[in-house]
Amino acid sequence: MSVYVGIDVHRKRSQVAVVTEDGKVQLNKNVVNGMEPFLRLIGDLPSGTPVAFEAAFGWSWLADLLEDYGFDRHLVHPLRCKAIASARLKNDKVDAAILAQLLRADLLPEAWIAPQPVRQLRALIRHRISLVRLGTQLRNRIHAVAADHGYDRSASYWTGPGRGWLAELDLPAASREIVTDCLAVIDGLAPLTDRIDGELHAHAKADPRVKVLRTLPGVGEFTALVMLAEIGDISRFGSARKPASWAGLTPTVRGSDLTVRHGHISKMVCAGGTVPLRRPGGVRWRWLEDSICTGVS
Repeated sequence: MSVYVGIDVHRKRSQVAVVTEDGKVQLNKNVVNGMEPFLRLIGDLPSGTPVAFEAAFGWSWLADLLEDYGFDRHLVHPLRCKAIASARLKNDKVDAAILAQLLRADLLPEAWIAPQPVRQLRALIRHRISLVRLGTQLRNRIHAVAADHGYDRSASYWTGPGRGWLAELDLPAASREIVTDCLAVIDGLAPLTDRIDGELHAHAKADPRVKVLRTLPGVGEFTALVMLAEIGDISRFGSARKPASWAGLTPTVRGSDLTVRHGHISKMVCAGGTVPLRRPGGVRWRWLEDSICTGVS
């Protein structure tokens, strides 16, 4: 008899529900996260058993574990799983069982499970973006401290003359400490971003798709890599309109009878990810449809 597995994933523990093909809950148990506890629970199930789990915090290890042991993985889009989001009775047991039942009925709103190399590229790019944002926050903090004491400079603060100007400012002890600490962290971030830039440049040189994407106006090496990392396998989309909708670039539509209203773009984000698809690291995704139409695959 076929069974279906639903897993409500959490940081330290997860709830695992097993449902038979006639809808009966065979098992619903809370387990500590890890390979051995999970295999003790579902390791005896036949190869190819379908397993559904949400794109929640720290789901990648579970996806890799299920793939290694031959399970049929189904990653659930958490925002679109209305049966869980709108349930009146909501706890881990109910959520896990609902995932298994939706999987049995083929009603799951699924998300694509990116291969490990794509997930690693995403992680590296997002790490660089977070470091650059941190540097920007620190620079803004220094600007705020200078402005708070009535100082400003039309030229850059970060060149040699700019650093000298900052050092000569007559600031109270706490404000001077803030500026000094911020500059120290900014200087510490520079070698980190330089190292990551070198790794990304090597990756870009080895990928012929980057060269094709760079023929688009406004798309450079880093932008091309972000697009490749976030989109992944372009062949999973049947037309240019589908990735545009997936990236949140299409307008919302509300229609009733003969009335149709088009609203703002949907601004959806990637399931299981933290970078907005409409502007990951400053990328202008208006080029997305053009890149699809050029035949990049």
